[in-house]
Amino acid sequence: MNGQRLRVVAALGTAQTLAWGSSYYLPAILADPIAHDLGISTNWFFAAFSASLVISGLLGPRVGRQIDRVGGRQVLCISNVVFAGGLALLGASASVWMMSVAWLLLGIGMGLGLYDAAFGALGRIYGSDARASITGITLIAGFASTVGWPLSSFGLETIGWRETCYAWAIAHIVIGLPLNLALPSTAKPVRSEGPVAKPHITIDRTMVLLSFAFAAAWTVTSAMAAHLPRIVEAFGATPAQAVFAGMMIGPAQVAARVMEASLLSRFHPLVSTRLACITHPIGACVIGIFGGGAAGVFALLHGAGNGILTIARGTLPLAIFGPENYAYRLGLIGAPSRICQALAPLGFGLLIDTLGRSIVIVSAGLSLSALIALLSLRQSSAVKA
Repeated sequence: MNGQRLRVVAALGTAQTLAWGSSYYLPAILADPIAHDLGISTNWFFAAFSASLVISGLLGPRVGRQIDRVGGRQVLCISNVVFAGGLALLGASASVWMMSVAWLLLGIGMGLGLYDAAFGALGRIYGSDARASITGITLIAGFASTVGWPLSSFGLETIGWRETCYAWAIAHIVIGLPLNLALPSTAKPVRSEGPVAKPHITIDRTMVLLSFAFAAAWTVTSAMAAHLPRIVEAFGATPAQAVFAGMMIGPAQVAARVMEASLLSRFHPLVSTRLACITHPIGACVIGIFGGGAAGVFALLHGAGNGILTIARGTLPLAIFGPENYAYRLGLIGAPSRICQALAPLGFGLLIDTLGRSIVIVSAGLSLSALIALLSLRQSSAVKA
């Protein structure tokens, strides 16, 4: 990777860390104090958050089409402004309605500025050679929760949740915006027989299988992010073991991404994506056999698979379909995933009340269904003209 590309990856990876830390990972720290001060249930807060994820998914295809037309720099810079506005409004919220509008803006910001948009921007710049760059930004932004949670916690304890939201808003203007402005202003031309602004993409068997596979896999990811401690405790893990298991997910994700960047990069992304779908079911078997004492192993296996799936979300469609209309196609493939991510915490929460620890049968089944869909794809399909 040359110096210019390293600078792009570093800038975009840092901007993505800020974007994720101040949006997707914000509720874990600030939901309770915000709900308390507004006099509402945390369920209302998370309902607004879930709605924002649905909005971001629905915006995906339109955002991707715009990136294909003008490149990613403009779209990502707009996301920083929208993020800043949403966070400022969240900090100023005096009612559930203001809070809901704030999350509406943050949902638009997430649609404009998270991984799918960043992957689309890299695909527009580097074309079929974007795989290493996509892996690079996920290696950096893989620490978004590691950075975001402590910063939000520190802000909550020292200046309060409102000022913490304002600080995140300012960070988008003084840090995120300049970093995204540093992206190349012109993208590598992508040949197209029709207008790039309104491409015709057939929703064929391959598109359906990819959409299903990612939706199933990300349902499990979102559910585990919300409920993993509760699930491992149902297997007999102590609270300390459950916390330790949760701490293992981040390092496992980063370690798996390093492996994908080194050992697995010589193979087609379909190979690594299939491997990623196996790890959670293996972890479910381990904790099912050995009980709560194996909670850490379960978390490590789940986290490793999730780390590779994040990269595959960008690299696999690029390898199969090529760079033409790449960002728009990412938006189409990713929309069901975003919606499933939004609904999974509530759905799994209700199922856990009924199934208890048997919920891992459901999560493992979803991962295996994603694997079956991927096994139905052929490497020979890359690259489609």
